[in-house]
Amino acid sequence: MQPDERTSLLHEDSLVPTVTHTTHSPRQSKARIVFLACGIFLIVFAIWALQAFARPVWPENGKVSFKELKELIKTTPDPNKARQSTEYYTSGPHLAGANLSQVLWTQDLWASYGVKSHIESYEVYLNRPVSHQLTLLERSQGGKIAEEGENKVLYEARLAEECFKEDPASCDPRRIPTFHGFSASGDVTAQYVYVNYGTVQDYEDLIKANVTLEGKIAIARYDKVWRGMKVMRAQLLGVVAVVLYTDPGADAFQEANGDLPYPYGYARQPSSVQRGSVLSINWQPGDPSTPGYPSLPGSVRIVPEDMEWLPRIPSLPISYEDAAPLLEALNGHGPSATSMGKSWEGGGLGYRGVEYNVGPSAPEVVLRVVNNQAYEFTPIHNLIAVVNGTEEDEVVLIGNHHDAWTLGGAADPHSGSAALNEIVRSFGKALGRGWKPRRTLVFASWDAEEYAMIGSTEWVEEHLPWLSDAGVAYINVDPGVTGSKFYASAAPLIHELLRRSTKGVLSPNQTIPGQTLADLWGSGIGTLGGGSDFGAFLHHAGIVSVDMNFQFSEDAPPFHYHSQYDSLTYMERIIDPGFLYHRALAQLWGLVTAELVDAPILPFNVTDYATALKAYIEDVKEILKQSHSAAIREHHFDNLTSAADRFFDTAITFDSEALALSQTICRKDSLFMRWRPWRENDLKSKAKHVNGKLRALERQFLYEGGLDDRPWFKHTIFAPGYWEGYSGVNLPGLRESIASDDEEGVSRWDKIITKVLHQASDLLEQ
Repeated sequence: MQPDERTSLLHEDSLVPTVTHTTHSPRQSKARIVFLACGIFLIVFAIWALQAFARPVWPENGKVSFKELKELIKTTPDPNKARQSTEYYTSGPHLAGANLSQVLWTQDLWASYGVKSHIESYEVYLNRPVSHQLTLLERSQGGKIAEEGENKVLYEARLAEECFKEDPASCDPRRIPTFHGFSASGDVTAQYVYVNYGTVQDYEDLIKANVTLEGKIAIARYDKVWRGMKVMRAQLLGVVAVVLYTDPGADAFQEANGDLPYPYGYARQPSSVQRGSVLSINWQPGDPSTPGYPSLPGSVRIVPEDMEWLPRIPSLPISYEDAAPLLEALNGHGPSATSMGKSWEGGGLGYRGVEYNVGPSAPEVVLRVVNNQAYEFTPIHNLIAVVNGTEEDEVVLIGNHHDAWTLGGAADPHSGSAALNEIVRSFGKALGRGWKPRRTLVFASWDAEEYAMIGSTEWVEEHLPWLSDAGVAYINVDPGVTGSKFYASAAPLIHELLRRSTKGVLSPNQTIPGQTLADLWGSGIGTLGGGSDFGAFLHHAGIVSVDMNFQFSEDAPPFHYHSQYDSLTYMERIIDPGFLYHRALAQLWGLVTAELVDAPILPFNVTDYATALKAYIEDVKEILKQSHSAAIREHHFDNLTSAADRFFDTAITFDSEALALSQTICRKDSLFMRWRPWRENDLKSKAKHVNGKLRALERQFLYEGGLDDRPWFKHTIFAPGYWEGYSGVNLPGLRESIASDDEEGVSRWDKIITKVLHQASDLLEQ
């Protein structure tokens, strides 16, 4: 072999090696060792440096950056796919506990998006309608109530919604009858009265006007307060049955003004009926047979007689078409509504001959209410998907419910269901590209929300130990889209994140090109009350919660709430043609979720909470001045005010330090941490410490004893109003004690709230 450029001359056969003996001093040997060690170090360091530059900055997760994740969330939701989901969901009835096929369909859909889920079931106490009747009668001669055949029938209510070929769902033979969830069975005949909205104030007005309520049937219009409280208040005053209807007086489009009703125009369909639950959910939500604990196999059940929040009198929902003849028969009997006060005004049935007299009806004119319900224990099914994060002790949850009172439910709940499916698809895409969430992410589709938030309540009660430790936030949507006006209620910790996130979503309304949801919103955020699945998370478990949606505005066509006309046809024609608001909802919901899941420091603002608390206390001080009790008026909240001031000062310091830490972690100059791994570990430890405080902060405001007369509600700062249900109130223990002239209660709740405020400050100062 001839030598060439690839052949080492040291290996040429023609060369004879020469061995030379060299002697090294000890100092030279040490130098060579040091030199060799330095060389090895430099090689290892170079390899590490190359790896450091190859990996993303610490705040990123897996192969998808946070910027890329947000872009996926904004570009993935598809209006056409949202419509496809809605079309399926509205194709058949799905009452609570009668929707397993729908749950399985959703499970398969999520799996196709790369998100595995499982079903968690509970057996709960529910009712189903058997039969009903509402008849306006004229008594036989002698003034006594005779057999029905001996009385003159003045009007027989239809108690059903009209079929229109223009809306196929309204003619489906599988459509669900009109009824109230948890209504009592009964057959009652009596004189009747009109009680306006059936609020506490309305009943007080009637009592002051010397209108007899005991032994009468009450007719009330929907709105203002939870329907269950209308029934419960009536029951406590001796009313024997309640009939509820939706008055068109507040609608922007009305037959009275010449507007054609749906499906020929924008006015409310006269035969539309609002179904719904009449359980006192603001006293005790969830399965009424297992108050405060989950409905699992072997759970102890209380008997119906001990369910204090279950109505004892029958109730029926009716249309305003059926209500008009009953109210017209009250003309000239008892005080006029206008004489009762401003809150009694606004009825919209004058064009149908109704003068809105209170009654009672003439002695010979009575109503017969027949309501037959079958109660039984029924399995319900939640669909739960868990995407494990790297921080396993921190969990973010989002959800909406899938049960509906009607065959349709296009808006309530399935505008939320469709948006949730698009969020699952968005995050599924990210997972498919290698994304790994920092925090565990849970997707939930709840059953039996409509009856009393049963699916979510039982689930929270079962998983309370885990949620009490790991729960970061719960984001709820219910219903998703009933109009174009964005609305949100939330715990103060998350207000800033909500406002910031709305700036990142383009509004479907592009009358001004480029305008965002924030540009049209106004940034007002309400107080969380009751009526949806966030309740168990905030009020019972102390987890930061949000409820958000697009609602119809005052000048928009009405939403046919819990009616058969909440259909795919109504959604496509009137509420959201093109399903663009469904897409915007999914985008916003996803952006809020993404930041909660992936931000190195939880995006909570404690100062917002502290500022709100100071305002709440000042409001209560003003209410205190109006108390009937001199002792209560003289009460001073010095300790409470001092505790709030301390919390405010602590919050400012904490937020400042948390912001500085977040900026250090997320600084663009990643060399700072890539070349100093020990610093990265230190920052991770600090982030863990700060996030632990933020995660636990909301739970510092819980009081184990709960609110007076409703111990399930543990939160001392927020609760649904005692007699309102839907609307939320702040400092409920104090407010209710003041309202009931309970001096001892005012003093006790002053101390309780003062204590929890100091607990919160102590936590942040640790």
